[in-house]
Amino acid sequence: MERKVVLVGSGGQLGVELCREFERRGWKVWRFDRRSLDITNAARVEAAIAQADPALVVNAAAYNQVDIAEGEPLAALEANALAVRNLALACRQANAQLVHYSTDYVFDGAKRSPYVETDAPHPLGAYAVSKLAGEIYASAYLDNPLILRVSGVFGPGGRFTPRGNFVELMLRLANSGNPIRVVQNHVASPTYAPAVAARTADMVEKGLGGLFHLGGGEPISWYDYARLIFELAGLSPSLTPTDEKEYRTAARRPRYSALSNAKAEAAGIAPMPPLRDAIKEYLASRDHTTQHRSS
Repeated sequence: MERKVVLVGSGGQLGVELCREFERRGWKVWRFDRRSLDITNAARVEAAIAQADPALVVNAAAYNQVDIAEGEPLAALEANALAVRNLALACRQANAQLVHYSTDYVFDGAKRSPYVETDAPHPLGAYAVSKLAGEIYASAYLDNPLILRVSGVFGPGGRFTPRGNFVELMLRLANSGNPIRVVQNHVASPTYAPAVAARTADMVEKGLGGLFHLGGGEPISWYDYARLIFELAGLSPSLTPTDEKEYRTAARRPRYSALSNAKAEAAGIAPMPPLRDAIKEYLASRDHTTQHRSS
């Protein structure tokens, strides 16, 4: 029997990896990006999912402009929460499982050690509130959604998306020749998109549901993350540490938001790759793409 999955947000850097991973495993993938399906439109969502009649719906779409959300909280709420309600309702109608991605930003960073699923959320701004609301909607309308929190996602597809990712930003800044300053007192667990995609598929095929953390597997400051990128890329730009006092932003961010993957690993899911290995693979795929396009 053919296994079908509807993949929302298929054009993003996580979405492209999810499409590739599920297709590799023999699933028929129905792809929807923001142009082909407005997930804030409940009727269109219901019609699209009913037509596909999938066993699985994966929501990799998100509004993730953290600072802009402070000026337009309704837009963040519509995309990250009310759209999840639409998807959950359509999944209930179609008897499909929903996989939904959330964020480390649901926490306030006061803990100072990797967050586990039983830690109480305390979002600090409009974006974070909207993402937590999405989790609540998924759980409110469905008995067994799979909700996966990730942190600072980066993947090869980020080269071709408007907002890119942290690795691309650092490489761009290094090539500019200007001094680079990166915050040292904010810690996360940067998450490699291909690894998330593979483990998502593993979790689905194991029949898992509920809330899981699927962060990058190791806490690191954004400054040390930048240093590691430059080391592995063979670059030596002028890089100095700073803190958020120098770069005031509209949104407050958790100073510590690393995620523990212990629950997923206890359920038989492979550990996430070390960040050094993930960056190496990212840079190799980047070089391969560049060579392929120039040949």
